[in-house]
Amino acid sequence: MVLPSDQHPRSVARGGQGARTLFARPLSLTIEEILRIEGGQVLATLIRLTHDIQLAEDALQDAALAALETWGRKGVPDKPGAWLTTTARNKALDRIRRETNRAEKETEAVALLTDPPSASPVDDRLRLMFTCCHPALALEARVALTLRTISGLSTTEIARAFLVPDSTMGQRLSRAKRKIAIARIPYRVPEDHELPERLPAVLTSVYLIFTTGHHAPSGAFDARIDLAPEAIRLGRLLSVLMPGEPEVGGLLALMLATHARREARLDGHGDVVLLAEQDRTRWDADAIAEASDLVERALRMGRPGPYQAQAAIACLHGQAPSDAATDWKQIVDLYRILESMTSLPVVRVNRAVAEAKVFGPADGLALLDSVEGVDGWHLYWSTRAELLRQLGRTDAAREVYGRALACEMNDTDRRFLTGRVETLG
Repeated sequence: MVLPSDQHPRSVARGGQGARTLFARPLSLTIEEILRIEGGQVLATLIRLTHDIQLAEDALQDAALAALETWGRKGVPDKPGAWLTTTARNKALDRIRRETNRAEKETEAVALLTDPPSASPVDDRLRLMFTCCHPALALEARVALTLRTISGLSTTEIARAFLVPDSTMGQRLSRAKRKIAIARIPYRVPEDHELPERLPAVLTSVYLIFTTGHHAPSGAFDARIDLAPEAIRLGRLLSVLMPGEPEVGGLLALMLATHARREARLDGHGDVVLLAEQDRTRWDADAIAEASDLVERALRMGRPGPYQAQAAIACLHGQAPSDAATDWKQIVDLYRILESMTSLPVVRVNRAVAEAKVFGPADGLALLDSVEGVDGWHLYWSTRAELLRQLGRTDAAREVYGRALACEMNDTDRRFLTGRVETLG
C-alpha cells in the first residue's frame, strides 16, 4: 500500500525514459551486485532444467563462488548472466554425477545438458512464479517461496516483509520446497481454468517483489531498485496472459504510478524526501498517464479490488500539482473502501495518514490506536511519532521515535528517523 509520505509502500519501481523504462546496468556495478541482479533469472532457468529447487540453488551458489574467483582475476564478461547460467548448468551436472543412483542421475544429466534454453528468459520467471504459487502450498508459503526464488531475497529479508522471526520463515520455505519436490508439481504456466485459483498469490508476489525494490528492507533505501522494473515487466506479462482480470491491470497501474516518483524520492545525499516535499517535475508523467488509463480501464470492468483501489490512490497523488492541491478527501474515501476489502493493518495506518490530512492529526492518531500486530514495524511508530509532533506533544513524539528506531529497517530509514529525533531538540 502506498502511503502519502511515500515512505510506506509495504503490505504483505531510476531513469527518466517513461513508463516502459527497464533497469539498465551501469558499468560500475560490482561483482556482488551483478550476481544479485542476474541471480533470479539464472535460478529460474536452472529450476526449469533440473525441476529441483534445492539443486538449482546449490548450483547457483557454486557458480557465484566461481564468478567471484574468475571475474576477480579476468574481469566481468560481456554477458555475465549467460556466463552464470552456463557455469551453473555445469555445476548442477557435477552435483548430479556425484550423487548415488548413477544410471538414473546420468539420464537426468543428459537432459540437463541437452535441454535447449527458453526462447524467452522472462517466461522462466513466470513459469517459476506459477509453480511456487501452486494451491497445494499455504498462501504465505507460496508468496515467500516466490520472493526467495524470483527475487533472490534472503530468509531474513522475507521474514521482515511478513513481520515474522527468521526461524519461522526458514521453516516455511523448507516445507514448501519439499512439498513441490514430493508432489512433483509441474514447472509450467497453468491451463486457463487453473489461473484464477493461483492469481491472488501471484499478484501478491509480484507486488512484494516491487515493494522490495521500491523500499529495500536492508542496506540502502534503493539497494534493490533492480527488482522494481522486473516486477513491472512481470505485471505486463500477466496483463497479456490474463487481459480480462481487472486486478492484474490494477496492480500494473499501482506499480507504474508508484515507480514514477523514483527520481524525486532521495536527495543528492541519498536521504529520504517525503512526498509533500518532492520536486514533482522529476516525476515520470508518461508512467502516471499510463497508470491512470490502466486503472480506469480496470474499474470499468465492474469488479473492483484492492489493487485497483490502491492504484486509484497512487494516481491521485501522481496527478496532483502539489501536496496542498491533492484530493485528500477522495483518498480518505478510497482508503475506507480499501479497508472494507482487506483487514491488513498497514491499510489502517495509511488511512490514518490521509485522515490526519483531512480532519487533523488527532483523528489520525485515534485511528492508529486501533491498529494491532505492528509492534515490529518502524513505519507505524514513525507515523505515530509524526502525528504526536504535529499535536505539539514533543516528549511523547521523542519516545515513540525511539520505539521506531528499535525496529529493524534499512540504513536510509534509520538515518531519516534519527534526524527527526534531532529536530525535536
